[in-house]
Amino acid sequence: MQPPYTPRRPGRSQFIRLRGMNHHLNIWGDASMATASRPPLLLMHGWMDVGASYQFTVDALAHERYVIAPDWRGFGLSDSTPGDCYWFPDYLGDLDALVDHLAPGQAVDLCGHSMGGNVVMSYAGVRPARVRRLINLEGFGMPQTKPAHAPKRLAQWLNELQQPQSLRSYASLDEVAARLMKTNPLLAADKAAWLASHWARCADDGRWHVLGDPAHKRVNPVLSRAEDTIATWKLITAPLLWVEGDRTEFGRWWGERYTHAQFEERLSVVPRLQRLSLVPAGHMLHHDQPEALARAIEGFIDAE
Repeated sequence: MQPPYTPRRPGRSQFIRLRGMNHHLNIWGDASMATASRPPLLLMHGWMDVGASYQFTVDALAHERYVIAPDWRGFGLSDSTPGDCYWFPDYLGDLDALVDHLAPGQAVDLCGHSMGGNVVMSYAGVRPARVRRLINLEGFGMPQTKPAHAPKRLAQWLNELQQPQSLRSYASLDEVAARLMKTNPLLAADKAAWLASHWARCADDGRWHVLGDPAHKRVNPVLSRAEDTIATWKLITAPLLWVEGDRTEFGRWWGERYTHAQFEERLSVVPRLQRLSLVPAGHMLHHDQPEALARAIEGFIDAE
């Protein structure tokens, strides 16, 4: 097995109660480091990921600061939702409760990747006073839908509720690391070995199970509407740094249902926008280019 990556700034774990559920936080630094010009920095992970995924980026920061990377509900060590599916507004509610807990009445610096990027964009639109700087790491949003899609989507959801959901398990940490590297060929072996132990846990059956609720695999019964997204993004007042990788295969996800040009049209409504492309980097750019991403984040949030 490849020797795992050694963190330069090891984080610590903490559990807090939010909205009746236990949420796990990865924390670097402490609240005494936070000031009005350098508030807490929240790093929100993507689908089927965990907050510890940001370790490499935090290690690459030039200066120590108060950084918090939670596990979303149903991921990592946070509680799973009491029901049998997940609703996007619940992520907003959890984030709102977390911001109130960490910085009551104050603004934070907020960064999100993929699904987490979608959530932080919505949050910055509906709670603009609570976000000082906003960073979106490839949170592209979802394809437009039509009302005619609703009956089929609801029927699919009902059918999936009747079926148990599962995630593949692995015989060893080496297998977990190999899976991570297969998904992302740019991921270094030592980083994959370190991530594996945070992405999966060994269960009583002796196999390693991904720390994600299988219910996440069920289709969302609520249709995504581009009009709603655009209306929310227009209300963002914080400066936004948009970051994407040069190797991200946008069309592979959605084909013609959602094009990069359509995304750019949505993004154009955000008033204060900066852009950055990381090279070489795919969708997991905080794994592929943590040093470049850390420099960009610090330069953006520390700018006057």
